[in-house]
Amino acid sequence: MAKTHWMVRLVQVASVLFLLFGCFMVLIYSPFYSQWIVKGLNTFVPLQVNEVAAKSQQQAALSEHESLEPGSKLWIARQAYLKLMEETIKSKNSPDLTVLQARYKALQGKIEEAQIQENEEQEKPRIPLLLKEQDSTSAEQESDSVGAQDDPTQAVKDLLNLNSNENKVLMEKYLEFLQTHPVENQEIIQEKVDESLYQDIAQIHEQNQNEQSQVQSSKPYAIVVLGGGLTLDQNRQNIVVNDYTRLRLEKTLAVEKQYKLPIVLSGVEAPYMQRWLKQHDVDAKLLEDRSMNTCENSRFSSLLLQKKGGAPRVILITDRYHMPRTRRLFALNGIETVPIEAPMPTQLTQWRPSEKNYDHSRRANYEMLATIRDVWFGSSDCREVP
Repeated sequence: MAKTHWMVRLVQVASVLFLLFGCFMVLIYSPFYSQWIVKGLNTFVPLQVNEVAAKSQQQAALSEHESLEPGSKLWIARQAYLKLMEETIKSKNSPDLTVLQARYKALQGKIEEAQIQENEEQEKPRIPLLLKEQDSTSAEQESDSVGAQDDPTQAVKDLLNLNSNENKVLMEKYLEFLQTHPVENQEIIQEKVDESLYQDIAQIHEQNQNEQSQVQSSKPYAIVVLGGGLTLDQNRQNIVVNDYTRLRLEKTLAVEKQYKLPIVLSGVEAPYMQRWLKQHDVDAKLLEDRSMNTCENSRFSSLLLQKKGGAPRVILITDRYHMPRTRRLFALNGIETVPIEAPMPTQLTQWRPSEKNYDHSRRANYEMLATIRDVWFGSSDCREVP
């Protein structure tokens, strides 16, 4: 049998590769490729909620008005206050509620005064030699903490964990203050009931009802809408939401009519998204406008929800290709999501190849590669806190 010349074999191999590449390009421009990719992502991307992070949302008392920074001293003080209030309500000793509220206000004042004094001290000029020593010490501490944290969300979990060493000490200190701090003119205080006291009592009752309810896990507490980008208007002067974001907001209008839930707008596009919704008679009060990518969308939004009282389950609105990766990241931050897909700016054809199909395929490829990166290596450009 005659041996085939190496040049002929090379041409044969090149022809086969060229044929395979041509078939792949036809597939990319077909409506089937992106559908297969998104089906695979929905099948294989894990969505198990991180139980430790979920504890930060367990209060399930989302409010659009609460504005305490999660993990801050004021936030820990409020947890101590709510804990004692619940114990007082169970003991049915209502006169103690007004005294407890007065002590809580005094505690808030002391914490705020200490923060103002701390800020003033930080603004004072520092001695250069001491500055270098402090910077080197802080750098060593930071490097140690980075080396100790294999979990990229661990810093956020520690911040919200009341049982951590630092938070536990503060909690005990604030509990003692709320139980023993002397209150002047108690009789006058007991006669004048602050309206916020009723709101606090209502929050306690709502939390207890949520804990006792078996359907808590199936109830969404908010609608989270992820920004999809900005663009210039037709006059090329003003910044407006692009088609990706607009379609997500249009879907939000329909969802809001059905569920009547607080709306969280996530991404640097949030102020422009809020303006668009206001033009359509919907007021979104919860803005997370610091995130620059999907990882930060999920992390900062979960912090905002925790800050506002907690939301263990939310409705998530984004496009179908973005959805699997986003749901996984929200799950890692302790939030279960109900997916509602917004349409893409272009529609798939029924069967014939087209440039519109390529737009979907390109989006599907990006999300597939980004998901593989996040699962295997984590997102390196994701900040811990806003």
